[in-house]
Amino acid sequence: MSGPWPAHPVIYELSTLPWLNEIAARSGRPVTLDSVPAAEWDGVALPGVDAVWLMGVWERSPAGRAIAQHDRALRQELYELLPDATDADIVGSPYCVRSYRVDLLFGGPEGLSVARAELAARGVRVLLDFVPNHVAPDHDWVTAHPDYFVRGTEADLGVEPPAFMKTDAGVIALGRDPYFPPWPDVVQLDPTRPSLRAAVIETLSDIASQCDGVRCDMAMLQLDDVVAQTWGDRVGPTGAVPYWTEVTRAVQTLHPNFLFVAESYWDREPDLIAQGFDHCYDKRLYDRLVSDSAGSVRDHLAADPEYQRRLVRFLENHDEPRAAAVFPADRGEAAAVVVATLPGALLLFQGQFAGRRHHMPVQLARWPAEPPSAVQEALWRRLLDLSVGEGLRSGRWSVLGVSGWPDNDSCRNLLAWQWEGEHHRHLIVVNFSGTSADGLVHVEGTTGSDWDLTDVLDGQSYQRAGADMDPATGGGLYVSRGPFEAHLFRLIRIADADVAASSSDLE
Repeated sequence: MSGPWPAHPVIYELSTLPWLNEIAARSGRPVTLDSVPAAEWDGVALPGVDAVWLMGVWERSPAGRAIAQHDRALRQELYELLPDATDADIVGSPYCVRSYRVDLLFGGPEGLSVARAELAARGVRVLLDFVPNHVAPDHDWVTAHPDYFVRGTEADLGVEPPAFMKTDAGVIALGRDPYFPPWPDVVQLDPTRPSLRAAVIETLSDIASQCDGVRCDMAMLQLDDVVAQTWGDRVGPTGAVPYWTEVTRAVQTLHPNFLFVAESYWDREPDLIAQGFDHCYDKRLYDRLVSDSAGSVRDHLAADPEYQRRLVRFLENHDEPRAAAVFPADRGEAAAVVVATLPGALLLFQGQFAGRRHHMPVQLARWPAEPPSAVQEALWRRLLDLSVGEGLRSGRWSVLGVSGWPDNDSCRNLLAWQWEGEHHRHLIVVNFSGTSADGLVHVEGTTGSDWDLTDVLDGQSYQRAGADMDPATGGGLYVSRGPFEAHLFRLIRIADADVAASSSDLE
């Protein structure tokens, strides 16, 4: 597909190999990306979905597979999840990349080309992975370009053997996050090397010819200051231009509408956005939705709206536990309304609609069967339908104030924001607490008209005078919600309506 991405895209992540194996089990034949039945593409290219992230399509490493198959903890987890498992079920990590060529498991480059065409015909783009921090130990670069890597010595092998690997090209550091032990199946790239930067730009430019964007794994690890702090004098000096600035500018010069999405932690999202990323994971919001109060979520949403638009909201992905296993049902439904109605990208994960509860390691080829949840399916399809039919995630977004009165502090548990477009206006109010809450929502700019408020979640309608809702005239919309309940109002002006003075409350 050509043209700019939507400002607030909905991205659906597929764990590609387990997904294809589930289709194969249903159809009774092997399935690759070029032989997926049309009905299966229809099932993922749902109305409201802008892009499908085909996670893990690149050629996997035989060396990485062998390491995974000898991992006792992984094998124990596998047998607990799949009692009938065999070695064939451990295929190695999709982030242990041997080559940025589509694996033959998926039909090779031709299979991806067919998949992209099928999705494009349904108005859906394709997102793929890029792993900037490391590659597999049997990647061609290890022998052809050993200068691309953080190097070690024989002495390092003796002092810190879990952190280095001996290869045909010498001793190379294993890839790592500085807060955790090194990953045993990957070797560390050195982003201070100009030659490596050029190779990355060439690789990403080739990837950009095959898809519409990339999700960059652990992108903050390649920030210049993080590299320097992690590796010290094992790497060279930082360049005049930051690594990510150089890479994103070069690729988007050749492919202007190519999207860069960063997996990001440690609150480094502003730095990654400044260096060219279109969207960054909002892990901080996820953590707050899991365990914090409404006030913590409200504080998070006080950031600049343009910055909010650059974040990726999610309740689960392949790295996080399943939402159905983490969130109690009522809190989970409230969190779903929150992430689905905020600005930015919305990331959904395969099995999320069905309410899957088992978190599966990415090294596994198949998942256990789980009974689907009709409640979760209905909730997410309803929220996606609203995105399309209501134009919900479009226009100008703003947080609204909520106030109470001297003997009422439950208003602190109400979250409120609105979307205003050329032809629509929506108000979202969520009681993000386990107790009832009420208060006055300050709906700005409503004076001078009367309004119909229809809750598109339950179909109930109410009429109110704009002056009674607008803080400019001392007003506020009275809202009362039970634990973790939400309103999602469509606001429509009523011309010359006779709005009865009513003391009835919104319940």
